[in-house]
Amino acid sequence: MKNAIYAQSGGVTSVINASAYGVIKAALNAEEIDNIYVAINGINGVFNEELADMGKEDPEQIELLKFTPSSAFGSCRRKLKEESEFEEIFRIFDRYNIKYFFYNGGNDSMDTANKIHQYAQKIGYDIKVMGVPKTVDNDLPETDHTPGFGSIAKYLSVAILEGTLDVKSMAADSTKVFILETMGRHAGWVAASTALAKRHESDGPHIILLPEVPFNKEKFFEKVEKTIEKYGYCSIAASEGIKYVDGTFVAARGYKDNFGNVQLGGIGSTLANLIRSELGIKTHYAVPDYLQRSGRHISSQVDVNEAIEVGAMAVKYALEGKSGYMVGIERLMNSPYMSTTKLIPLDNVANETKLVPPEFITEDGMFVNEKFIEYALPLIEGEYYPPYLNGIPLYARLKLNRI
Repeated sequence: MKNAIYAQSGGVTSVINASAYGVIKAALNAEEIDNIYVAINGINGVFNEELADMGKEDPEQIELLKFTPSSAFGSCRRKLKEESEFEEIFRIFDRYNIKYFFYNGGNDSMDTANKIHQYAQKIGYDIKVMGVPKTVDNDLPETDHTPGFGSIAKYLSVAILEGTLDVKSMAADSTKVFILETMGRHAGWVAASTALAKRHESDGPHIILLPEVPFNKEKFFEKVEKTIEKYGYCSIAASEGIKYVDGTFVAARGYKDNFGNVQLGGIGSTLANLIRSELGIKTHYAVPDYLQRSGRHISSQVDVNEAIEVGAMAVKYALEGKSGYMVGIERLMNSPYMSTTKLIPLDNVANETKLVPPEFITEDGMFVNEKFIEYALPLIEGEYYPPYLNGIPLYARLKLNRI
């Protein structure tokens, strides 16, 4: 018997289950794979031996994975550190005859996949380990972009467009500033994507604050005031990870997650309070939080298609004998947009971060230029609407019976 395990890890996206669909369908159709199991709650599902057999699921529900946001199988933020943890993982792999392992996640998840691959080599265990990319942050190195980014970019572009129209309508004698808080710890790709909503210079956003550019309060206030003077209102997209020049986060919650990352949140309220207290301008802010990364009802068709493809190709590459790689996306052309997949060594991805390059950022550091628009615009093209039942999206409901 040659069995496979697929698992999801880290923060979710609106298309991570599309990658799951790609892996599961390809594995179910592969003669070389007898069973495809899903580990419940990421690598924790391996430790807990909570494995669900996808061959026993309703095929119609598996098809619905293409449309279902968040993690259909549960995710985790567990960092592997101890030798005993790897010994336990491979004891379980051996017990269930696991010869293929597919881990779907971002930077930290690729670190986990890489460590499992390296330990397999160390002990001579025959297993193919493949990383399947996922992160709304778009910060994985050596891949043109990551599944999840195109859809959050589309969601937030629509959000800033509609939020700007709202503040514009109220600006005469009420709210004059609107702030949209976006995800993005170290890299500002998500906040930058809101620029795709801007079709005229008066359209929002007028200001985009990126982690790559140190936050200068005085210059920020100056631009807010000049924008209001020119248009009567100001629309702002702010990444949660913006920092002062000394490297401290403008909005940190004071505690860390399991990977040692400082928990962020509240940049919208922080900036709003600064504007109200120091400029005396009425300001509203919005925190999309989970909504931005799980907004599947408005996902990009390009994003969904590529999410499925990287999952399916992970299986194809593994069956060809490849191991210790993440499936990356290579852009072939912009108009019409075309891409293909490639293999990226997990060593090159694990714990690394791809930042928005300086050539994408305007001189004042508070917006992005045409080079960024040219890069990002193809990734939000097309709509891949889910089926609806009684006016509400119909998402997968799996049995997940443990083996």
